[in-house]
Amino acid sequence: MRRTLFTVYLLVAVKLIVFKYPLERLMEIAASWQLDVIQEGLDTANFTLLHTIWMYIRYRDRLNSLENLAGNVLVFVPFGFLLPWADKSYWAWWKVLGGIFVFSAGIEVFQLLTSLGSFDVDDILLNCLGGMAGYRLYCFGRKISGTFEKGGHAV
Repeated sequence: MRRTLFTVYLLVAVKLIVFKYPLERLMEIAASWQLDVIQEGLDTANFTLLHTIWMYIRYRDRLNSLENLAGNVLVFVPFGFLLPWADKSYWAWWKVLGGIFVFSAGIEVFQLLTSLGSFDVDDILLNCLGGMAGYRLYCFGRKISGTFEKGGHAV
C-alpha cells in the first residue's frame, strides 16, 4: 500500500510538472519536435545556480514569483515524506536527498530534451529543499509516534 501511494504521488508529480499543458498542446509540441529543439532548449536553459531565484525575488512585483518558488518547493515535500515511509532502505537523509535529486534532475533533463518545459538548475535546488522538508516531517512524525529507533535515524 505504501509503495502504491508513493507511485501515485510520482505519477501526479510528473503530470503537474511535465504534462501540465492540455492534451491538444502536448500533441502540438510532440508533432513539431525536431532535433534542433534540444539546441533551443540549451539556449534558454538556466545552468547558473540561483539565477532564476534572484530574478524572481528582484521582479517579485511583476512575475508570479511566489507561485513558482513555492510551487517548486511544495510539490516535492510529499516525495521526502513518502520515500522513506514506502521504502525503509531510504531511511538516511543522504539517500532521500539522492532520490530527490535523481527524480528532479530527470524531470529537468526530460524537459530540456522534449521542450515540455525548460531546464532550470534552480528548480532542482528548490525541489531538493522541498523534499528535504518532507523528510524532516517524516522524521518528526516517527519521533512523536514513538517508532523512532534509538541510534538509527539521524534527524
